[in-house]
Amino acid sequence: MTKFEKTSSFTRRSVLLGGGALVVSIGAAISLETVLSISAAYAQGAKPPLTPDQLSSYIAVNADGSVSAFFGKMDMGHGLHVAIGQMVAEELDVPFRNVKVIMGDTATSVNQGGASGSTGIQLGGKQMRMAAAEARRVLVEMAAGLLSTPVDKLNVNDGVVSAADDTSKRISYAQMIGGKYFNVQLDWNKQYGNPLYAPGKAQPKNPKDHKIVGQPIKREDVAPKVFAIENFVTDIKVPGMVHGRMIRPAVAGSEPVKVDEASIKDIPGAKVVWDKGFLGVVADKEWNAIQAAEKLKVEWSQTQPPFPEQATLYDHIRKATVRKREIEKQNGNVDDAFKTAAKVIEAEYEWPFQSHASMGPACALVEIKDGNVTCWSGTQKSHFVQNGLAATLQMPVDKVRVIFTAGPGSYGRNDADDCAMDAAVLAKAVGKPVRLQYMRDQGTGWDPKGPASIHKARAALDASGKVVAYEFTSKGFSRVDVDTNGGKPQDTLAGQTLGVALKSGDGFGVPAESYAFDNKRMGWETIPPLLDRASPLRSAHLRDPVGPQIHFASESFIDEVAAAVNADPIEFRLRYIKEPRDVAVIKAAAEKANWDTRPSPRKDQTGAKVSGRGIAYSQRNGTRVAVIAEVDIDRASGKIFARKFTVAHDCGQIINPDGLVKCIEGNIVQGVSRTLWEEVTFDPKAVTSVDWVSYPILDITETPAEVNVVLINHPELPPTGAGEPSIRPVAAAIANAIFDATGVRIRRVPFSPDRVKAALS
Repeated sequence: MTKFEKTSSFTRRSVLLGGGALVVSIGAAISLETVLSISAAYAQGAKPPLTPDQLSSYIAVNADGSVSAFFGKMDMGHGLHVAIGQMVAEELDVPFRNVKVIMGDTATSVNQGGASGSTGIQLGGKQMRMAAAEARRVLVEMAAGLLSTPVDKLNVNDGVVSAADDTSKRISYAQMIGGKYFNVQLDWNKQYGNPLYAPGKAQPKNPKDHKIVGQPIKREDVAPKVFAIENFVTDIKVPGMVHGRMIRPAVAGSEPVKVDEASIKDIPGAKVVWDKGFLGVVADKEWNAIQAAEKLKVEWSQTQPPFPEQATLYDHIRKATVRKREIEKQNGNVDDAFKTAAKVIEAEYEWPFQSHASMGPACALVEIKDGNVTCWSGTQKSHFVQNGLAATLQMPVDKVRVIFTAGPGSYGRNDADDCAMDAAVLAKAVGKPVRLQYMRDQGTGWDPKGPASIHKARAALDASGKVVAYEFTSKGFSRVDVDTNGGKPQDTLAGQTLGVALKSGDGFGVPAESYAFDNKRMGWETIPPLLDRASPLRSAHLRDPVGPQIHFASESFIDEVAAAVNADPIEFRLRYIKEPRDVAVIKAAAEKANWDTRPSPRKDQTGAKVSGRGIAYSQRNGTRVAVIAEVDIDRASGKIFARKFTVAHDCGQIINPDGLVKCIEGNIVQGVSRTLWEEVTFDPKAVTSVDWVSYPILDITETPAEVNVVLINHPELPPTGAGEPSIRPVAAAIANAIFDATGVRIRRVPFSPDRVKAALS
């Protein structure tokens, strides 16, 4: 992190000590009054308030000429900081290597929403680009005054402003403002989080002038992570720190009624923290904390097991009372069109609860000292954790600092925010800094889950086979039973076990595509959670929240309709898709994959091993993606090898093609894992997916042999998100490839060997 303790500033004393004038690289000295008036207008030694309307909240030029970019979002593994650094360097006309992006520290950045909704570049980068452009404008105006040269007669290269007709007239950013702070107000839209936008007077560069944006600059943080040079959140230590562990009930919903603290008296330094349903232990050494959690004798309340048998999950969803219903898209008269249809095609699809299953369980460290709170967390949303800690500890927000420190991964609302709140409760209770780490069974068994759901689709065809009506409805657990972040105690395990009032949210979604059916209706229904308080099956955001399941169903169904009219899957889609960029990604994927135009399924295969190809496409917040999967299937074992993927991707302007390709590859691999393996298991008492055996994920031997990416660049358009869109069509592409290979349609994820084998038999 770049620090500002040793700031330099233009003061009367420093200038006068230099002889009454500041000498820059020009022929004549500039008067003291000129220097001070320009400096006072644009820069100051004291740091302005950390508010969204201050340029200093985003950009600083350090004494050595390097640039700090303060980013209120964070990178969860894509190398986002590289792209943000490119955007800042481009607008400031400084070398990329001179920009340091400081992410997700509430003491240095404003709330730009954290890692959320693939908005890192789309919204967060947009703001950083505007701030950097404004910083350049201000610096060039400062230079114009100092060099006595009009702005339009100045050039900027590598952070040095010079006269176009006399390069000896020059001054660097560092000389003008290095170590001081911009004193410039921005036009803030008064919003926090993802929508925050605060431009200045400057306009960003024309894309045709870009030299850094668009370059495949590689990230430099991989080796430090791999070789343990860079700290993860698990590595953070502070003096006087103790270790914590949480204790969860064997029957979800039960609470401690009796805790025998004497049962751990032989463990050095072990202490119990018990308040209502909240139960944890701390000890001076981590192993002692683990032992204390295992040995503590607890009597739990008698609670009726809250969950149905897993085999009845989808029947439960079908029969459950609808809590909220919403029609998001509708045109034409769907009901009348179905009444007069020559043929109606219907299907239903099922998607399970899924865990984030991060590489390791969450860890957080909370220190409460001298009336201030400092938390180190791998959260996606440090500013919201700051709010949650303040509410949980009943302290002013400005007394709480959250420092984003890389954790084991996230991609949604995993267990990181819960861990931070639990650690805070422990730290307050014992009066010492607490490093809390969950155990593996808690990381998988107790993280917020991606919701289970069912999806019904139907299409009405006329006598010619044209689709005249289409209806799609999802029904499932809410994507926001607990919110997308830990900003409120009601959405955290700490708050819920301590008895705060609950406020479960409702939300789902509909397919994002551009099929122009004359009569079309798409909506969703949410149902109540299986357990309303401190549930291991509470549902929240998992990467591309509800996108994979919705499009597994919708794009599988489009393929089913294509097969029913004996049409090639791509040719059928292109009959109805009207948006040119959507058409372009589908055609680009087909060309790259050498798509063989024919209906599915194949008719030319016999034997135990068969292969097939399938396509799926979707939009997401302005981004368009088409995915073609090529799979091999062993009929005898039911094992699927998703061998090859071709992805055409259009996210507007591309900032860093190297990072973008790797991001897409990661999406594909995780998408394959969620399609072939991932399913949270549970019995009436508890979640039984607690480790890598009971919650298997894709292993390295099963990863695709090829992922070929076609990037469609639109420099003339704003960049849109890439962190999630390409995971969205993966499940449907695989399902459609299975159908192409076997003629069998599988409508329930995951496509585990047993399920595939049963379907094929």
